[in-house]
Amino acid sequence: MEEDLLKNKHFLMEVEQGIRLSNIEVIHQRIPPITSDRMLTFAVMVAKLRTEYIDAAFNFADAKYADGAEGDAEIDELRLRRIRFEEARDAFIALQRAIELGYMVVG
Repeated sequence: MEEDLLKNKHFLMEVEQGIRLSNIEVIHQRIPPITSDRMLTFAVMVAKLRTEYIDAAFNFADAKYADGAEGDAEIDELRLRRIRFEEARDAFIALQRAIELGYMVVG
C-alpha cells in the first residue's frame, strides 16, 4: 500500500511537471515578459471597470426608485458593466496565478 502511494505521488509529480512545461511553452509563444508597468496598467483597467460597474449600480438604483420606473435600460447597462468587470478581474487573477506557478516570465 505504501508503495502504491509513492507510485501515485511520483505519477502526480510527473504530470504536474508536464503541465508546467506545457504552460510555459504555450504562454511564452504569445505573451512577452510581464513588467511591473504592464501589470499595473492592467490593474488600473480592472479598477476603472469596477468603478463603471458600481456607478451603473447606482444609476440603476436611482432610476428604479426615483419615479417608480422599471429601469430596464439601466439594468441592461448594469449587466454589461458587471460582465466587463468580472471578465477583466478573472483575467487578472489568471495572470497572477500563472506568475505564481512560474508559467510566465517577469522582468
